[in-house]
Amino acid sequence: MLVSEFDFELPRDRIAQVPSLERDQARLLVLERASGRLRHQRMTDLPGLLAPGDLLVVNDTRVFPARLLGRLVPSGDTVECLLLTRLNDENWDALVSPGRKLRVGVVLMFEQGRCRLCAEVLECHPRGRRTIRLWTEDGSSVDGAIDRLGHIPLPPYVKRPDDSSDRDRYQTVYARVRGSVAAPTAGLHLTTALLMQLQARDIEVRRLTLHVGYGTFQPIRVERVEDHRVEPEPYDMPAETATAVNRALSAGRRVVAVGTTTTRTLETAFREGDGQLRADSGVSDLYLYPGVRFYVVGGLLTNFHLPRSSLLMLVSAFAGWESVRAAYADALRKGYRFYSYGDAMLIL
Repeated sequence: MLVSEFDFELPRDRIAQVPSLERDQARLLVLERASGRLRHQRMTDLPGLLAPGDLLVVNDTRVFPARLLGRLVPSGDTVECLLLTRLNDENWDALVSPGRKLRVGVVLMFEQGRCRLCAEVLECHPRGRRTIRLWTEDGSSVDGAIDRLGHIPLPPYVKRPDDSSDRDRYQTVYARVRGSVAAPTAGLHLTTALLMQLQARDIEVRRLTLHVGYGTFQPIRVERVEDHRVEPEPYDMPAETATAVNRALSAGRRVVAVGTTTTRTLETAFREGDGQLRADSGVSDLYLYPGVRFYVVGGLLTNFHLPRSSLLMLVSAFAGWESVRAAYADALRKGYRFYSYGDAMLIL
């Protein structure tokens, strides 16, 4: 398959720049896999669209303010740093700009008032990636300095600076485990009240953790779909979630994943467990594209995704590209908002 086959035109004004007024007021396009039938609903309708006995699984990762704006020492030139993955107590994998100036040994400074966070480039990697060491001048907590100085790393297609409201809205209501540079955006539409309504209808809700990396925004740069590789991301599968999923599968009950990150984690854990989910921590580099089998997930709540992206490949693998393409075209005709702060889609 060619990546070019998974392309579509999207007017810029359909790319949501801000979230909907209320989380659960987003529109919801329902796609039935068996028939290809489409229905237009609201997120508030979700409890009635799922069946008693369904198991809903969410990703409780928490986005941290990973975008740092600062200066080069001693020149004072402006620099930007996106923290990607913590390697140990001091060192990070980061994406920096401008890359040509940030060679090994260069020092960066990020500051606000008396809060100062320093960084030194330790290693250079392709496409602006660097290994850096972080420390504070006064020996205080590095995480505390990041929280004070950092900006929420909004996706590159959101063409505005982040503001204080993004610290809440670019975060799920159940976010718990710090570590992501991008939100698991399907979960942005869920509210505490909506989760309680689901449980009142005998729909079980369980959590897992997968920390979302910058690779979620990276385009596929190869020509053939099969040749792409996704960046590895750390996950944790709690024992109670593994048990609940195994129990649901044994009973023939549907497992509904909230988002592509949850989907990849469930399918990874199943493969690692040789036919049953195993409570474990690990790394997922599972790439789900058309032709790859799903063993766990029987329903998917997701957002609308970029053309030629690994996320679109996953959704197309689950529902079929022709059905997904028809659904996206209908969503465009009906005025749906796309991408992270946009509307949602439920595939059953």
